[in-house]
Amino acid sequence: MKLNFAAPCLFGLESLVADELRQMGAEAVTADNGRVFFAGDEALLARANICSRFAERILVVLGSFEAHTFEDLFQGVKNLPLENWIGVQDEFPVKGYSLKSDLFSVRDCQAIIKKAAVERLKGVYGVEWFQETGTRYRLDFSILKNQVHIFLDTTGVPLHKRGYRPTANDAPMRETLAAALCALSHLRPYHTLYDPMCGSGTILIEGAMLAQNIAPGLKRPFAAERFLQIPREIWAAEREKAEAAVTDAPDFIAYGADTDRAALKTARENALRAGVSDKIVLEYGDVRRFQPKTERGTLVTNPPYGERLADTKYAAALIREMGMAFERRHGFSYSIISPEAEFEDLFGRKADKRRKLYNGMIKCQLYMYFK
Repeated sequence: MKLNFAAPCLFGLESLVADELRQMGAEAVTADNGRVFFAGDEALLARANICSRFAERILVVLGSFEAHTFEDLFQGVKNLPLENWIGVQDEFPVKGYSLKSDLFSVRDCQAIIKKAAVERLKGVYGVEWFQETGTRYRLDFSILKNQVHIFLDTTGVPLHKRGYRPTANDAPMRETLAAALCALSHLRPYHTLYDPMCGSGTILIEGAMLAQNIAPGLKRPFAAERFLQIPREIWAAEREKAEAAVTDAPDFIAYGADTDRAALKTARENALRAGVSDKIVLEYGDVRRFQPKTERGTLVTNPPYGERLADTKYAAALIREMGMAFERRHGFSYSIISPEAEFEDLFGRKADKRRKLYNGMIKCQLYMYFK
């Protein structure tokens, strides 16, 4: 079965998502703002859910159309063959967003889409009332500049929730962004990774998973595993392929430090749940006294900053101190994500490369030093 998909992602990660989907065998890959469109079959649906490091969800594209009025929206949804997925007993909640469009009330759009879906299915199944006690098929919608996309969510719990981090520190970074920082820093299986402000260990864990090619979704379930349209054997086969692709990476090691002992305890527990505790060494330590344990290293870190932790003076002072601690060293690279516009001045030198990213809704730059 040939399907069209969309993979929403954090702004700035579109190219990473597109590249990983191409490597998975996706066709017609097209990056858009905050999402990537692609095509493939049911096996790719399962593979993308299990293996994507950077996407937030995998959605089936059910249809797209232009809508300026609620009647346009109603008729557009009613014309979609929703019965190809949703059975007479199934649950079909609606969720989505509208931006820069004539139809700006999300709540009203939800109600219209739900009503149109009900009318479509009433006509197909010849019933007046839907119990919605069966499998959950969530309908997602996006309305951007009056262009409507209707999707079917195949993921359920977002992909950034790998399952190893039930609790986190006060300002947690999404696992998808942590994985992206490691990838953008060109972390390799033979590298030594450092995070001297590791918090609950997300960067270290994602780095260890990347180095060993551990698929992020190996240990978690997905909404589409309950879909009758996707044979269970496909999920089993894709998980088996992902398991077989895991490598040992005997030379990889990750060192983490923090001044919060509770966070370090959480990091140890998270690493154990993720199955990478043998690759991670954690210790109490202050970034201002950072001393590498190896001649070469890849340092990736997400320091606390004012917009997250409401202490801008501390954040600025910390950047200055990092600039002194992270000395130019042959064989060492430093990648630091920050929203601070004056970061380079505070740090004491210009970055060799910068990349615009978003940490949640906070606009940041990834400052990379490797020369």
